[in-house]
Amino acid sequence: MDSFTLELTPAQLKITHAALRSMLDDFGHEEREVTRLLRDTLARFPDAETLAAIDLSAELSRRRPAA
Repeated sequence: MDSFTLELTPAQLKITHAALRSMLDDFGHEEREVTRLLRDTLARFPDAETLAAIDLSAELSRRRPAA
């Protein structure tokens, strides 16, 4: 099995996790393999407390060029 490394900023990590959770919520019982893959992928993310501590506003303001 091939493996890939994807480096994400904290903001990207939080957004990606939220997108995958949303995707998981949208799938029904008939897509068992997709649901399993989503659950396996989400299990690799940091715990909920760590993700909740990521301040998207602060992360985004760091990325904005100074005016």
